[in-house]
Order: sequence, then C-alpha cells, then structure tokens
Amino acid sequence: MTRRRIAIVTGSRAEYGLLYWPIRDLLATPDFELQLIVTGMHLSPEFGLTVRDIERDGIPISARVDMLVSSDAPGGIAKSMALGLIGFSDAIERLRPDTMLVLGDRFEILAAAQAAMVHNVPLVHIAGGDTTEGAFDEAIRHAITKMAHLHLVTNETARQRVVQMGEDPRSVHVVGSPGLDHLSRLQLLDRAALESSLGQPLGARNALVTFHPVTLEPADGLRQQEELLAALDALPEEWVLWFTLPNADTGGRGLAAALQAWAKDRSRVRVFASLGQLRYLSLMREADVVVGNSSSGLYEAPSFLVPTVDVGDRQRGRLAAASVLHCEPERGSIRDAIACAQALDCSGVQNPYGDGRSAARIVDALRAMPPAAHMLKKTFHMIEAARA
Repeated sequence: MTRRRIAIVTGSRAEYGLLYWPIRDLLATPDFELQLIVTGMHLSPEFGLTVRDIERDGIPISARVDMLVSSDAPGGIAKSMALGLIGFSDAIERLRPDTMLVLGDRFEILAAAQAAMVHNVPLVHIAGGDTTEGAFDEAIRHAITKMAHLHLVTNETARQRVVQMGEDPRSVHVVGSPGLDHLSRLQLLDRAALESSLGQPLGARNALVTFHPVTLEPADGLRQQEELLAALDALPEEWVLWFTLPNADTGGRGLAAALQAWAKDRSRVRVFASLGQLRYLSLMREADVVVGNSSSGLYEAPSFLVPTVDVGDRQRGRLAAASVLHCEPERGSIRDAIACAQALDCSGVQNPYGDGRSAARIVDALRAMPPAAHMLKKTFHMIEAARA
C-alpha cells in the first residue's frame, strides 16, 4: 500500500495546540506518512523556542523553516514572508509531499500556502470561513481558502461562507475545532500540580490574559494595551494576573516590551513567553476569567464554562458562545465587562466549535481525498440567486 505523504505546517504555540491531536492521529494511521514542518515563532528564543515542546512530545520534525527577521515593522513582516516562501519551497522540493495541511490565518501560513500552490501540491485548510474583522488575518484566511482544495471548517456558518466564496460544496466539511479534542483526550493538571509546574501559587481569583497586536490599527495597539492594563490594575488585590506574551505580528515586540516594563514592579503579575498547551489549558480551567483578544477565549474557554472578556476588534465577527462578552478597548468598558463576567452564569453554555472529536473527522476527510490530479483544477461554483 502506498502511503500518502502529508506535510503539516506549524508556526506558533497556539496553532500547534490546535493541530496536536490531528498530528498524533496521523502518526498512528498507516495510510499516511507525516512530514511536520516547523517555522515562525517556534524557532525563536524571543517567543519561548517552543520547538522544544514539539521535541519533548516526541513528534518527528521533517523540516525547519527559519523565517522570522528581527523586526515586526511592516517591512520586517514582508521580509519574513519572503524568506518563508523560499524556505517552504526548498522543503517541498526535498520532502515531495502529496498534500500540505495548514491551519488558520497567520502570515507564515500564507507563505506556506503560496509555496504549495506553485509546486502543485494540493492544500488542505483548517478553520477557513471564520471572520476576524479587526486584523489582516481576515484577508490572509480568505486568500488561503482560495488556494486550498479541501476545506475543514469549524462550524456551519463558516461552511456557508466558504461556499459563498465559490468553493465546491463537496470539498467543504464541518469538523469542529481540533483544539477541543484536548478536553476529552488530555489529562489536565489539577490545581496543586499546576501550581508546582508554574513554580508559584494561584490567587484567590485569577485572570488569564493575552493581548495580541491589532494589525489593522497598528498605531493604536499600545494605547489599547495601556487601557487593558489600567483596567486590570484596578482589580482587587486578591486577583493574580497571568499573561502570555503577544505573537509576532506587526507591533508585537512593542506590546511585549511595554507589558514587561509594566509588570516589573507588580508582584501579582506573572508573564510567560509560552505556557505550553498543558499548562495553558490547565490554567484556563482554573481561571475566573479569560481577558484579551486571543482566539482561545472564543475557542476553548467556553468548554471550561469560563467567561471571556474579548477586548477590541481583533476577533470581531467570529462566532462566539454566550460566555463571551465583547467590549471596547477602553478601561471603563473593560472593567465593566470583567464585573459582568464575574456575575455571568456559564453553567448552560454550549461551545459552538464542536464536540471534541475533530481529529478523527480530519483524518477521515484526508483519507477520502481524491488523487492530486483530480483536485488541482478548481471550478468556481456559483450560488443560486436568492428567491425574491
């Protein structure tokens, strides 16, 4: 039996967490030969050198594409993308994958998708069809959708959007968010084990906070973070604030430097370059609220019945559970939203991103893929005009 070579690309801690169980299941499936390509923040000491987490998990790495330059200005991001395109092209030429699988909407993933396109490698895209109107991730995600040949989306609304973009409905499958598979398959740390792993105790109340750059408002990112920090500073002393650093998008280094300077003289603030998936989700389960603009507040937090305060426009338009409270990036609005979150009854919240069995659906969809020759020539599918 000929095994299909599947190249999977991961460039960030969050993305690797979402891909972890599909990777594990593909490794255990005799139909496939997994080729993991590691890039982006994974290879940067500044962002925690999280490739070590992959190595500790015992997952073989087939290629490393070092693409980040030491600048998060627009020109630096563009140069990183150019380096990524070269590196992914070299990796494809060496590995000769039958298919490439990518997730999401980061600039590293756009470079990988472009390389796959010019090498005639069929592209599988997880989590297309979402909307995040406050970041240029929106445009990247939709661009990757048009390059992709198989679409594995997280919800029915996303499926409709992908079809509306002219993709063949037969190529679009609702699989849910693979990040939710952790809830049924990962043994999270209990409170005592988590405190031991963190090296410090949790507070009477705990906030898990991540604030990423707002790439469509780059001049306003620092101000928005200052408003967030001012709101958190006003919380009673019983609160401990657990931060993970922002990602490598435009303006991320400035946000990280400002956060670390602010945290320096505040004993109840904890800042981590990366917590790793196990500690991050274990801490999320113990948190009283998730605050910031990370997609994890919308994807995973509802399954823990933990309220989310989603700040600003970065995630605007994304499907959200009833436990997610949106607010303006102003200290008063953030403070009020945190207070509302503490009074919110999340006991009946349903997560709109699936049931925690996404990885199996992804493997099934990959197994059912037709040969490359039948996939590469795409037809634009028109939607029947709405009836008057």
